[in-house]
Amino acid sequence: MENRVASLVGKAQIRMTTGPVPSPGSGEVLIKVRHCGICGSDVHNFQEARTGKRVISFPFVLGHEFAGEIVETGKNVRNVKVGDRVCVEPGVGCGECEYCKSGRYNLCQNMKFLSAYPNVGSMQDYVVFPAKNCFKLPDNLSTVEGALIEPLAVGLHAANRGNVKCGDTVLVLGTGCIGIMTLLACKAKNATRIIAVDIFDNRLQKAKELGASTVINSKQEDVASRVAGLTDGKFADVVFETAGRPETLVMAADAVKRGGTIVTVGNVSNPTPLRPVEINMKEIDLKCVFRYANVYPLALELISSGKIDLKALKPDIFPFEETAKAFDYAIHNGQSVLKCILEM
Repeated sequence: MENRVASLVGKAQIRMTTGPVPSPGSGEVLIKVRHCGICGSDVHNFQEARTGKRVISFPFVLGHEFAGEIVETGKNVRNVKVGDRVCVEPGVGCGECEYCKSGRYNLCQNMKFLSAYPNVGSMQDYVVFPAKNCFKLPDNLSTVEGALIEPLAVGLHAANRGNVKCGDTVLVLGTGCIGIMTLLACKAKNATRIIAVDIFDNRLQKAKELGASTVINSKQEDVASRVAGLTDGKFADVVFETAGRPETLVMAADAVKRGGTIVTVGNVSNPTPLRPVEINMKEIDLKCVFRYANVYPLALELISSGKIDLKALKPDIFPFEETAKAFDYAIHNGQSVLKCILEM
């Protein structure tokens, strides 16, 4: 057997190569990848060859949103078996630090996360990974849906951090993939009203189809004023910033109620003109999201039961050999693309 690999060999340069199929060690499984999503971080690494302080050395393999079939198991594997279809939680904590031991393993400083350099990713035919991070897919879920579990986990973790509940008015700023996943998570947690904000009408229409009570185009309306009108001047109980933009973080502070919660999900990398005095006067709870923890079983249950419908996202699917084309499509069609997925 050969292992086809989509290798990043330079900035914005993907080359299809082949290599040996890896063998699983103790506690590990060999997975035949069936579907692998392209994440926003993959696009950033593809274009810039870095994420924050992590600078990539070439060649490198991207990808961490994937599902497939177990074709071999190493010793001491008991939770899954050959033939099982699985999705994979791509981050492995050290298991020894205070964060791992307290259940907040996503904060582990020694975490090995697929496609976070130097840990190679899943854009290849075969991946070896710890069995403990593999979750068996229910019979009614496809591996396409399995590849969407990872971004959904971000939305679920965000909704948990915001303590969303029945009766809440929720405001989601940004309706890209993570914004939509956050919307679906809030809907599953029975938020009473979900307001979605974006600058593209086609994205807002998709948000409406997937459960938003109200949509607002922030190029055409003042968001805070509209939210005030919808809530009799109380504003939103929980605001999720998912766009990763300075202006939406400022918008969040304007549109959240007194004593409300802002959850930062997007990565706002540019300077942001927040007004601390006004934030203090509202006594806002500011919570942050870094990946996720302890939500994969819940994600599978919600999808399998039909409470969350990932099929409705209708991702764009590309053959594995067209990986470079898929990246190009994701970059140049950002307004309309929710998710591009590679099919092995």
